[in-house]
Amino acid sequence: MGFLEDFQASVETLPAMLHKNYSLMRELDRSLQGVQLENEQRCQQEIEDIKHGLESGSITFEPAKLKFSDEAVEEQKHCVRIADEKVALATQTYDLVDAHIQQLDQYMRKLEEYRQEKEAAAAAAAVADTVVAATSATPASAGTSRFAAADPAPKSGRAGERGRGGRKKAKVPTEPPPIDLELPVDPNEPTYCFCNQVSYGEMVACDNPECKIEWFHFGCVGVKEQPKGKWYCGSCISYQKKRKGK
Repeated sequence: MGFLEDFQASVETLPAMLHKNYSLMRELDRSLQGVQLENEQRCQQEIEDIKHGLESGSITFEPAKLKFSDEAVEEQKHCVRIADEKVALATQTYDLVDAHIQQLDQYMRKLEEYRQEKEAAAAAAAVADTVVAATSATPASAGTSRFAAADPAPKSGRAGERGRGGRKKAKVPTEPPPIDLELPVDPNEPTYCFCNQVSYGEMVACDNPECKIEWFHFGCVGVKEQPKGKWYCGSCISYQKKRKGK
């Protein structure tokens, strides 16, 4: 069961890493809001100065020369850089969580395989014990008459009663269905697909821009790999067929 300890060790560091990334994104938000406010005020002041200059005649109307100052343009570029950094950090955080989800899926499959192997071994041991018990319980008088032993039909009277009242066959235990391991889900996390579950594993998007669900799990829609070209879910295909039929 070492894989469980490995997964637990990897998950223990996840909250700290997420907290660090979220803190950085908050700092970037505050920085971006400050630069945007300064830039808006600067641009508004420059626009007012240009209006007054045109009205007073101190500035001639030349569109090529009517532009914001270098400081205002540099502030706008700085806002774009901060926004790009925030997007990169958000993508990194998403990939980090997604990697742990995929790792959890792998460990769950390993756990299920381990459980099945253990139950199969227990079933085999039960069958072996049944065979041993049947061999040791054979009566010594069974070989008194090889002709009588060879006759499969039960005799009438007490002999028939003994035959019907003999030892019952042991039932070989069958493999129980797989255990449905349910994980706690954040109630605020969005859900997708026909199954109305959160995002996990590989998913495919419906190419209908008006699709109400949009994203689907591979297993729920019978997809094994990313479709080539456009792909539509069953609901959108049925709706399109109804519209064409009208």
